[in-house]
Amino acid sequence: MKAIVAFESVARTKSVSRASEELGLTASAVSHQISNLEDAIGQALFFRQGRGLVLTPVGEQYLRDITGALAELSRATERASSQSDVQILRVHSSPSFGLMWLLPRLESFQADNGDIQLNLSCSYEDVSFTSGYYDVDIRHGYAHWRDLQVRTLRKETITPLASPAYLARHAIQSPADLLAQRLIYSETPLVQWQQWFARFGVPTDRKTFDFTFDRSYMSLETAVLGLGVALESTLLASVLIRKGALVPMFDASHAVEVGSHHLVYPAQNADLPRVERFLAWVERQLPG
Repeated sequence: MKAIVAFESVARTKSVSRASEELGLTASAVSHQISNLEDAIGQALFFRQGRGLVLTPVGEQYLRDITGALAELSRATERASSQSDVQILRVHSSPSFGLMWLLPRLESFQADNGDIQLNLSCSYEDVSFTSGYYDVDIRHGYAHWRDLQVRTLRKETITPLASPAYLARHAIQSPADLLAQRLIYSETPLVQWQQWFARFGVPTDRKTFDFTFDRSYMSLETAVLGLGVALESTLLASVLIRKGALVPMFDASHAVEVGSHHLVYPAQNADLPRVERFLAWVERQLPG
């Protein structure tokens, strides 16, 4: 078991030194455990590439095979140490989705699932499921993840958004009118201003913007303050739109449909009641 745990840590971190810090062992001890495991299997599990380690085909298959077993051990320990009537659901999310979409709806989740304790973590990285700690990851981007179940959230669109106060100060009738406005640039959406203008036949060579952000929640909040127009996800902005803090500037024909947020989880998690209920709850929150 020590060798298997060491292998999983090195495979996930791609580094003996990082695995040694995680496990509280010396790098030499971790390397020794990996060597023992490779001797027992009779084949190499890693090869060195640059400064890191990469799994061999045998190592990749072995990691897939042990992932479910490690997850089951983790859940068994969790069940033994928890109240029998409370399930712990561990969800990881991209920060913008966690802050703008999930957090405002937690009261609804609690009302429907009072016997589930939701533990939410947010960061910019995709999490690894090999340790069995996380149940579901909510990811942003193009769906390219191998060996995982992926449910893309439906009816997400990208469209220009502004506050009522901004719209009251500026007469905007067509996409071309936006060229003279204060535009907020966000690096995150899958559709950028240049692409949006091109889609609706507006030629532009604009290279600079009044504000530039690397996270959607920052561009959305800047638009709420009335400082400009954001090209952002209606899914992320749904609560702000419902409250009237932001308004789509044009009708639905000027919104570009995307599939940029995804519920991601290992196949073995799909049958967990807490995961099934969370997935069903998310579906009920989406537009009809």
